[in-house]
Parts: sequence; structure tokens; C-alpha cells
Amino acid sequence: MNITTIEQKENRIALVECEELLIRDVQSALDLMASVNYNCNSSRIVLYKSAVTEDFFELSTCLAGEILQKFINYGVKLAIIGDYANYTSKSLRDFIYESNHGKDVFFVATKEEAVEILATAK
Repeated sequence: MNITTIEQKENRIALVECEELLIRDVQSALDLMASVNYNCNSSRIVLYKSAVTEDFFELSTCLAGEILQKFINYGVKLAIIGDYANYTSKSLRDFIYESNHGKDVFFVATKEEAVEILATAK
């Protein structure tokens, strides 16, 4: 795992890049938050979709809700970079839409979009 710190608009954003699956369950999400906080002193994380288990995107598993609730509870903002066009589930599309109109979790297409949205999120 490689973590790069980006300073933008007085916010420290951690860009996490890796080849392996980082978020498999709630505990691995908590471990990621702790690692980023310790190494970068950041509560804003950019992560690629490939680092998140596909079960996360199957809303019937409740994994997305459980994991994202931890991010919100700990005050950590998250942007996940990826292509979401291939998901056909209306409930997942609605979930992504609602998240993107919130203030804590965002599903975006590019690194630049992720950094910009986390830099301006209140």
C-alpha cells in the first residue's frame, strides 16, 4: 500500500494506491482509517474501487452500509474512484446518487474529481 498526501484548500487528503484488496469487511475499513490517520494525519481518503471488495457493491450484503457508517462515525470522508456504469441495480445507483449529494462519501470517476470534492467537502 502506498499513501500519498495531497494538500489542497487547507485540507490534507490521503491518496491510497495498492494492488491488493484493502476493504474486505468492517475491520479492514477501520484498519485503513487508523493507518491513514497514523501515517498522514488525515481524515480524508481517496481510494480506488479495485481496493474494495465487490460484496460492498451488492447492497443486499449490508456491507456498504456497515462500512460507510464507520467512516461517518469517525468523521472520515471517503472518495472511491471507479467506473460505476456497469452496475445495473437501481438501488445501488440510488445509493451512489444519494452519497454523492451528501457530505461524507463520494463515488467519482477520476483522481482529480476525488481530490477536488474532498478538498471542498464540509
